[in-house]
Amino acid sequence: MSTVAVTGATGKTGRVVVADLLEQGYDVLAVDVSVGPVERAWADGLGLQLLRADLTDYGQAVDALSGAGSVVHLANIPAPGLRPAALTLTTNTAMNDNVFLAAAHNKLDRVVWASSETTLGLPFDVPPRYAPVDEDHYPHPTSTYALSKVLGETAAEHISGWSGIPFVALRLSNVHLVEDYARVPGYWSDPHARKWNLWGYVDARDVAQACRLALTAAVTGASSYVIAAADTIMDRPSAELLAEVFPEVRLTREIGTHETLLSVRRAREVLGYEPRYSWRDVLDQ
Repeated sequence: MSTVAVTGATGKTGRVVVADLLEQGYDVLAVDVSVGPVERAWADGLGLQLLRADLTDYGQAVDALSGAGSVVHLANIPAPGLRPAALTLTTNTAMNDNVFLAAAHNKLDRVVWASSETTLGLPFDVPPRYAPVDEDHYPHPTSTYALSKVLGETAAEHISGWSGIPFVALRLSNVHLVEDYARVPGYWSDPHARKWNLWGYVDARDVAQACRLALTAAVTGASSYVIAAADTIMDRPSAELLAEVFPEVRLTREIGTHETLLSVRRAREVLGYEPRYSWRDVLDQ
């Protein structure tokens, strides 16, 4: 297996992705802009090379990917509202463009990268057109963060066309670690509190699975997939939640009792993605 560069490697999701790739036998080059003693200790404990690089600089992006065969690009400002809106847009767009162009320059085999569920219209202050929401409910950015991901998907399409490199965008739902699940019961009393993403979430270990599968999936061009858990984060039936909070939104098909309203059907069919982890497995113990 060739070396996989993972950008944003020391972040919440990055660490889980790196651990999964190592477990599956990949050589990993960890890349991040934040490299202090804690990050160095983490990398040393895994026997990793940890490279500090500012991916808003194209030259550093080229250097960071020069020894890799493929890249899992997770580095970005991870949500709206963390930085000024314009800075979120310009920073994320610069990182995405530089990594994509550096991948083409270095003739990588594959680019897998973190897009976002927000490209589908989140937060759903305006109700979705239908549910379960799938890849066709795109593009509908409502923040500069979401717009940075839509621009990234557009750039990926064209750079893939120029270079012949397959680009796989993973439209990640709200990522949860195991320790985050202790907060889940606090969501249940008010179904409006998490209507913003149709009560969706995804376990970081399933994100890691999706990244790994995307590295070898039989795809060409630039393609995008919703990556979510199999269920919602609520203890009530999904159809009941939808009927109460979004009574005007139609269900396009019959759904399971607690089935996610962020469809992972395309990811299942094309990538072989099968969400394995749920908060129910943790809190029901």
